[in-house]
Amino acid sequence: MDKTESRYAEIARLMVETNDWLALYVDYDFPFWAKPPLSTWLTALSFKTFGINEFWARFPSYMVHVLLLLILGLKTKKMGTPFWLPAFILLTTPEFLLHTGVVSTDTFLGFCVVLAMLSFWEAMHKDRVTIWNYLFFIMLGLGLLAKGPLIFVFTIPVITSWMIIHKIKLQILLKKFPWAIGSLLILLIAFPWYILMEQRSPGFLNYFIIGEHFERFLYPTWGGDLYGQPKSFPPGMIWIFLMLFAFPWVQFVLYKCWTLKKTIFSDKWISYLVLWFIWIPLFFTFSNNINHTYILPAAVPIALLAIQWWKDIKNRKTWLAIASVLPMLVVIGTVFLLLYPKASFYMNTDKYLIKHIKEEAKNDEIKLFYWEFKSYSGQFYLGQKTYAVGDETALDSILQKQNKIQIFIPNKKLADFPKQFKARLKLMDSNYRTSVYLLK
Repeated sequence: MDKTESRYAEIARLMVETNDWLALYVDYDFPFWAKPPLSTWLTALSFKTFGINEFWARFPSYMVHVLLLLILGLKTKKMGTPFWLPAFILLTTPEFLLHTGVVSTDTFLGFCVVLAMLSFWEAMHKDRVTIWNYLFFIMLGLGLLAKGPLIFVFTIPVITSWMIIHKIKLQILLKKFPWAIGSLLILLIAFPWYILMEQRSPGFLNYFIIGEHFERFLYPTWGGDLYGQPKSFPPGMIWIFLMLFAFPWVQFVLYKCWTLKKTIFSDKWISYLVLWFIWIPLFFTFSNNINHTYILPAAVPIALLAIQWWKDIKNRKTWLAIASVLPMLVVIGTVFLLLYPKASFYMNTDKYLIKHIKEEAKNDEIKLFYWEFKSYSGQFYLGQKTYAVGDETALDSILQKQNKIQIFIPNKKLADFPKQFKARLKLMDSNYRTSVYLLK
């Protein structure tokens, strides 16, 4: 789907085509500075191994969540709750279910946050140094490659607050973790790519660190975004996203937090989860430039809190039934899309238009143009460079060199298309947002 998912799939496809595994490109001659490479590497590796299509583009996100559910299942089984319960709760949480099947950087950041937080907890409660002590630092390093410094924002304040509340001395923390080796691990995992990327593409660090992490957060109308338009929501909108995309489990957890408010911080594990869950939306409360995907790292602590209080639920069947509505709707929606022949007309993708063009062209060379703005899905499914043309002069120059071209024109832009060319358009195919024409 355009534009976010197909953009990340196209970045990975370009990585495979160019065999450039260092720099990220959103187009053949346009570097992508907005995100680090971890998700792109895994998607590109999936393409390299299995082939380039949408299933293998989504496969790494799927496998990361499967691995996460296995880890959580084993952990909660030790707590005396069913192995399947974390999977049921998380896969009936809309945001988690969504990210189990899309191409997204948030999936990998969420995984790193969860493993870092669980590693810290396990390390703090072991009498000796184990793999957990080192895994904490490894996850911080991978988090830097997943989405950048946000890994520290989502973990360190929670850990610090928890230690202050429970009066845990700094000396204990210093003794528990191999800080010298751990810091070296972070540096070795993440910093080589950042340094090499800045050398290859000067300006990357300034855009990514200052632009993406400060200006985007502080200024809702940030004009420096190279890859889209900034979103502007009222302050506090993140809580609405949380209520909608973590339904129904966040409502249950908030209710329990309220009823147990006098004793909730007396239990170290519960307070750790509550701080972890609350901090994510709290951090974005006063930011206008947000997205519902930002609540994903809060899904796991919500699930773990629901599991913690699972035995207290008297009407479990009712909660199970309410939570089951989402997967049932997904199944019904999938069957509808498979059976309804015109469903593709309403999908936010150029996949089916590209398919039609390929069938018409057969073995002929395809040179595809877009009027003003080109889509990422178009280039991904065509598997080669497409071109954007934005004015009458450029279009005339192209037609002098070629007898005919295929051109995508957004339906709402057709009225503004140059009159001298409009009469020469022959409709090939269309969907609800775009039409593809043969222009001679």
